[in-house]
Amino acid sequence: MEMYEDQEVMEDYGATVTRAPPPEKTTSVHVTALDGLVNVNSLFTVAVFVGLSLTSPGQRSLENNSACDAGVDVVRNLLVFEVVSFSFFLFSSLVAQGLKLAINLLNSNEVDETFRAHINSRVLRLGMLGSAVGSVMGCIFLLLSMVNVIQIRLGMLSCGSSAAVRAVSALLILVCTALAIYISTIFYAFTH
Repeated sequence: MEMYEDQEVMEDYGATVTRAPPPEKTTSVHVTALDGLVNVNSLFTVAVFVGLSLTSPGQRSLENNSACDAGVDVVRNLLVFEVVSFSFFLFSSLVAQGLKLAINLLNSNEVDETFRAHINSRVLRLGMLGSAVGSVMGCIFLLLSMVNVIQIRLGMLSCGSSAAVRAVSALLILVCTALAIYISTIFYAFTH
């Protein structure tokens, strides 16, 4: 008879009862990943509210040229992008929290194994993918809202404000690179 590390053997009136090791799919790695996703979404949600607090209609840009001041449409787009971004981050966090609750509570009967639960791997993968997609979409709309914040504070891109162009360029390059790495990592994890 082959014995596993996690296997317990009990002898009761001459009978041997064994408990098989938990399947490899029930692991605390999923809970840790979901915790990380919720924490990152919380940070981005704070960024949403910071962006909202820095702008108001009729605000003058630092360009000292009234032609470079942002109009009401830019402020309106900022508010729409911030709300949509917040919605995606909230969606992602709620899905991740739901999965964490399912993992922690569903089939966890032992106090020592609160992070080990038997959960349908297809549901888990679908939920984690939905949560990741929500985070990516939230980042995209947060990026668009930050472009509007830059235009309101530093001047319109169409005006040719060099500070605004540099800030938007750095923002686009860094965020798009990070999103490409994040998406490729998710793709790799789900295909292997």
